[in-house]
Amino acid sequence: MRSVEALETIYRPWLLRVTRRLARGEELRTNLAQILEQFYNALIQAVETGDPAWLDPILNEWVKAYTETEISSHELSLLAILGQLHLTTLDVAREILTEADALSLLSLAAPAFVYAFQTAARLEMERTIERISWDLEKANASLQRLDKSKSNFISVAAHELKTPLTLIEGYAAMLRDQLPASAEFEQARIILKGVNNGTRRLREIIDDMIDVSLIDNQLLSLNFQPVWINRLIDLLHKDLARSLEERQQILEIYPFDGWAEMTFGDSERLYQAFRNVLLNSIKYTPDGGKISISGRQLPGFVEIIIADTGIGIDPEDHLRIFDKFGNLGDVSLHSSGKTKYKGGGPGLGLSITKGIIEAHGGSIWVESPGYDEIKCPGSTFHILLPLRKTPPDDRTAKLFAPLYDTENFSGGSG
Repeated sequence: MRSVEALETIYRPWLLRVTRRLARGEELRTNLAQILEQFYNALIQAVETGDPAWLDPILNEWVKAYTETEISSHELSLLAILGQLHLTTLDVAREILTEADALSLLSLAAPAFVYAFQTAARLEMERTIERISWDLEKANASLQRLDKSKSNFISVAAHELKTPLTLIEGYAAMLRDQLPASAEFEQARIILKGVNNGTRRLREIIDDMIDVSLIDNQLLSLNFQPVWINRLIDLLHKDLARSLEERQQILEIYPFDGWAEMTFGDSERLYQAFRNVLLNSIKYTPDGGKISISGRQLPGFVEIIIADTGIGIDPEDHLRIFDKFGNLGDVSLHSSGKTKYKGGGPGLGLSITKGIIEAHGGSIWVESPGYDEIKCPGSTFHILLPLRKTPPDDRTAKLFAPLYDTENFSGGSG
């Protein structure tokens, strides 16, 4: 018996058995029967011509018709259905045909089914990848909208908080000025001093929120002027001397090539960036620990290295700490103080630092073997800044022309 005749002979019982296995309900079986008839006709053509590509149109049509639920369901996958079709073909052929005809048919149909399995696997994989890609794009768009909403909220909240904060500061100052100098009002002066400290800290947080909003919206503007790294470091040392003394920490500064050279940058913003990194080192270094500032000059760049003997950072968090609100500290240890050991904060400092450094055309990263409060492996922050020997724009060039034309751009020892 020819293979085509054999396939035609087993068609009816094959169709009946497959529809019963794959569909429940008369209506579903009727619709499925029409689809299976198309597959069977393509199978006959594939066996007769020896070209399994006859199955491509029906396989493509099946995959395209899949819903997302069916794609994610193993039972409803095209491979599972083809498995049922192949198994039914084997069973029905053995039951109806002679052994010789059954073996002949199965050997001729095998290449077509193998091709169908391979093609179905590829098509399903492509469809799955398309679905996952679409889901990722959808999720990414949603995250971008959420991040934009957060940025907008931060910006609005920061500006809205400034007005009542200014009123509190003004009224507190008025009360402080009107208090008599007598000792009986000393308690009131202490209270007003506490109000002043609280409003100052709140203003710092609001300013940080505004800076984050500017960075997120790429609106951070830089006031370029001649800058000397060593002078900024000396100023920071003096500014943080009290905090270092309170924590009994030592700050060691090692002069390096390039730190006394003039470069164009925003001195206030660079000071803010360096200060944030140093405050982070102070906060996460135990009392009595050591912090060092060193660096090196590279072709066209200067690298500032701030290392500490603190509790370290897990490698998986080396990027996360530069995200806004990327605070790794214990929430229960949250403190309004910037240098309290392991005290939490709003998690904006390093994010702002990253934005400032990148706005200057540089980069910042951290190295740490891991987090350990006992062994204290420490962390090392690397800040890479370009050495700009010429003004970045015409306005800056005209403004500093009298200085730039002289040779008095030596930073000295600070």
